[in-house]
Amino acid sequence: MPYKVLIVEDQEMPRQLFEIFVKSDTRFAHVASIGNAELAIDFCSHGRVDLVLMDVMTELGSSGLDAAEAIKKKYPQVRVIIVTSMPEASWLKRAREIGVDSFWYKEAQKEPILSVMARTMAGEHIYPDEPPAVQIGYTTSRDFSERELEILRELITGDSNGEIGARLGISANTVKYHVQNMLDKTGMHTRTELAAVARSLGIVIKS
Repeated sequence: MPYKVLIVEDQEMPRQLFEIFVKSDTRFAHVASIGNAELAIDFCSHGRVDLVLMDVMTELGSSGLDAAEAIKKKYPQVRVIIVTSMPEASWLKRAREIGVDSFWYKEAQKEPILSVMARTMAGEHIYPDEPPAVQIGYTTSRDFSERELEILRELITGDSNGEIGARLGISANTVKYHVQNMLDKTGMHTRTELAAVARSLGIVIKS
């Protein structure tokens, strides 16, 4: 019996590609494709799904990671592979914490998705070592420290250094210091520019 696969992807092109991949392999059977991650939770009931391929950002702001967490708690036998094109580092960390079986980057992963699916169904956990490097100004996303990424993620809210510092438990001056370091690394001129570019590239996404 082929493994029953649910695709959760709100973008037409990658959704169609996943459908082609799944239908091309007799080990898998395409059950359905949906655009909203929250709907995937109920879809996994009554043994209708063995494997879920799920993007992080789906229709109506529904989080694939939130849905994956609910699925792994309610239906632990269902395997979940998170797929994304965004290099937001916190997603990789959270996926591990909530028990997502595997994680695959759409553009940057060397191993084909069908191979990851087969290995995941065999009980392996396939994760990249780190998010893909993305060029931002004069540097890449990998040149930012974990603290800098944390502050950069808060910068996209437009809040002040003091407000960001209060949320992170550090001083406004510490926030300012890290922001200046990131401006120096990237060659950008303002925190607004830095935040806007980082968000547009998917380096940081505030959930």
